[in-house]
Amino acid sequence: MAPPSSPQPLGRPPGSGRPAPRAGIFGLPAAPASVGLARGHVRGLLEDWDFDPETCDNAVLVTSELVTNAVMHTASDRIVCRLRTDGDRIRIEVEDESRGPTLPEQRISRPDDQGGRGLMLVGVLSSDWGVRDSPYGPGRIVWAELIPEGPDPDLDQDPALGFTPVPTLAPAVTSPAPSASVHDIRPVPHLAEGTHPHEPSAHP
Repeated sequence: MAPPSSPQPLGRPPGSGRPAPRAGIFGLPAAPASVGLARGHVRGLLEDWDFDPETCDNAVLVTSELVTNAVMHTASDRIVCRLRTDGDRIRIEVEDESRGPTLPEQRISRPDDQGGRGLMLVGVLSSDWGVRDSPYGPGRIVWAELIPEGPDPDLDQDPALGFTPVPTLAPAVTSPAPSASVHDIRPVPHLAEGTHPHEPSAHP
């Protein structure tokens, strides 16, 4: 089993005038122990970027659920986590290596259910989330976006700034280009996990 890779923060180059968007990427084995490692990496990055404790807690919880979903419900050997922010939003992506016939779905849990609430929790904590096929390999990317509780005083806030996913094997970049439109596969509530694939819809 390959060891986890260290998080690689991307963003502001030394001596630059205008703060650049910040991003981090790290890989982990698709094993239960990686859930805790992913939480620690994400918390460390967001604290370094001066986000408030509540925002950090919410992002860590979302990361935990997305990584758990990838570890437990996909046939992957390794997962890749990406974290990106422009100060107005935080985007979390978890990429697996499995592109099966079904998609992750948010289910409606019954009162006596002992599990199955992970994606429901992601939906509560996130401003938006979805699933798309990975452009970097045979897997899928489950992503979520969070709105910070308070402004980050160290970043210029630009609502028009898009997010550009960082390729798994691509070198770090300091000036990401605006992202192209991506056709995401959007999940809908369902009584069972991953029973039917969804029709894709355009997502900015």
